[in-house]
Amino acid sequence: MSDVLVKAHDLGKAWPKVHRSSDRLRALGRLLFRGNDRDRVSVLQGVNLEIRRGESLGLIGENGAGKSTLLKLITGVLTPTTGSVRVNGEIGALLELGAGFHPEYSGRDNVAMAAALHGLDGTELREKLPEIIAFADIGHYIDEPVKHYSSGMVVRLGFAVIAALKPDLLVTDEVLAVGDESFQKKCVKWIEDYLANGGTLILVSHSMYHVQKLCRHACWLRGGEVAMYGDVFDVTQSYLAWHERKSAAMQPARADAQSGVEFALLGVAINDDESETPALLEMGGTLRIRVRVRSREDRVPCVMIGIVRADGTPVYGVSTEIDGMVPQRSADGEYVCSIEFRDLALLPGSYGIRIHPMDTEGVRVFDTIERSIVMRGASREFGLVRLAHRWQDSTEAGA
Repeated sequence: MSDVLVKAHDLGKAWPKVHRSSDRLRALGRLLFRGNDRDRVSVLQGVNLEIRRGESLGLIGENGAGKSTLLKLITGVLTPTTGSVRVNGEIGALLELGAGFHPEYSGRDNVAMAAALHGLDGTELREKLPEIIAFADIGHYIDEPVKHYSSGMVVRLGFAVIAALKPDLLVTDEVLAVGDESFQKKCVKWIEDYLANGGTLILVSHSMYHVQKLCRHACWLRGGEVAMYGDVFDVTQSYLAWHERKSAAMQPARADAQSGVEFALLGVAINDDESETPALLEMGGTLRIRVRVRSREDRVPCVMIGIVRADGTPVYGVSTEIDGMVPQRSADGEYVCSIEFRDLALLPGSYGIRIHPMDTEGVRVFDTIERSIVMRGASREFGLVRLAHRWQDSTEAGA
């Protein structure tokens, strides 16, 4: 048995342009007479992947990046326009809500049809049916037509069938996001056990938490091409940093040094780098921030520095006034101060560093600059920071 379960080589998919009726006729002509591809729209191109048995891969990217198309090519739902893909094993796929279910048939009947399509005979189905029904946990609806199901109930039934079959390769799209929290936890626990027993997973998700929790590798698709492939923490953190840069680029341009304002920022350096590119730091590393301020009346400014999570949640803030530190005068009307955070306790993720010059009394804010940092590292702890801790055994706890 081959150790390589999935191999994609130069894989691509393109669709014909069919905005008008004449486009449809040209598309039909190309199919019949093998015409050129000038009027095609490429949605995926040049994808090379190799997934071995027991591996777990997260597919990430914006909507329209080609993630679902890639899954459909791997599962055989679509045929490639260019390149090839080969799968050496049985696939269990959850790609779209209700895919493969007949809306007029009951959940029980749909389970029987799905099992038959996967090669189960009547005896095997009778053995597995109680397990499937228990996992789905939809009560009396198991004997109701699927058209009466909510989206969450459809996912429950579909995942229950896959869980009972235990395929060589589990392929799942974002469909789990519609389930309730308790069922999501049940699915995550099942996937963890499945992977621990040698299963192989391809997961599409916009939740970087689930990708980091369940996958060892990640593939970032951007515009139908592979932007980055490798370790799950490296890829997801680069992806989040790219989103931060994209969001920052959409903000209104800042007036240079806030001309005429009493206190304005001239520059901010993160670990000696004044560029706006997000700084990459290792968890537990050192963060140095150097700030230059212009003072219109040559008064000593107060400088405040804050760290926030990517969504704006405050993490920590401090000022020169709080710590009794006075910025140094470097030239007429210019002041400089530096701060250093050693053994940085931030957990992996994207953060913002916000810098504000304030008046000498530390009351009014006059300017703001924000820089992004990305904390790298393999950690599954929750929250924003790592707190020093030690687990106690039962003897210590009772002492």
